[in-house]
Amino acid sequence: MTPYDNSDNLAEARSVRPTRQEAEEAVETLLRWAGDDPAREGLIDTPSRVVRSYEEFFSGYQDDPAAMLARTFEEVEGYDEMVMLRDIDMQSHCEHHMVPILGRAHIAYLPDRRVVGISKLARVMDSFARRLQTQETMTAQVAETIQQALNPKGVAVLVDAGHQCMTTRGVKKRDVSMVTTRFTGAFKTDNNLRDQFYRHIQMGR
Repeated sequence: MTPYDNSDNLAEARSVRPTRQEAEEAVETLLRWAGDDPAREGLIDTPSRVVRSYEEFFSGYQDDPAAMLARTFEEVEGYDEMVMLRDIDMQSHCEHHMVPILGRAHIAYLPDRRVVGISKLARVMDSFARRLQTQETMTAQVAETIQQALNPKGVAVLVDAGHQCMTTRGVKKRDVSMVTTRFTGAFKTDNNLRDQFYRHIQMGR
C-alpha cells in the first residue's frame, strides 16, 4: 500500500453505501434546506438526476488505476527518451465544498525498457480526478501510480486548474488557477530534464 492508497477506507465506505433511494431523499432534503420545494414541476426529477450525475462525476471510486497500466510494451527499439501526454482535460471535485475543479494535466515519463499505451495515462488521470480530491493529493497519486506500475526512470506530472470553491464563492477571485507538480526519479534530480518537460508544455502555444 502506497502513502496515497486509501483502498481500505474506500472498501469500508462501499460496505455501508446508502441506497439510491436514500441518496435521492438526501438531495430532496438539501433542496428544502436551500428554500425550495422538491415537489414543484422543475424539481420533481432533480434528485434522480443529481444521483445519476454523481455516478458519473465520482466513477473513479470504482476504478483500479494500477490495473490500467498493467499491459505494457517492450518492443520499442531501445527508445529511452521522454514520453509525454499534454493538455489532458481534467474535471474533478473539491473535497471541501464538492464543487468543480476544472483544468488541464500534463504527464511525462522516462521509459526503462517498457512503455504503455498513451490513452492509459489519461485514464489514470481521470480515475483519480473522478473522486473527491484536493489537487495536491491527486497530482501525487497520479505520479506515484505511474512510477510504481511502470518502474520508469522518472515521472513528471503538472496540473493547472481553476477551483470554483475560490472563483464562485468565498474570495470570488476569477481567472485564478492553481498549479501543482510532482516529480520522481530523474525528473526530480535532473534540472535539464525538468526544464525540457516545461518546454514541451509550452510547445505550439
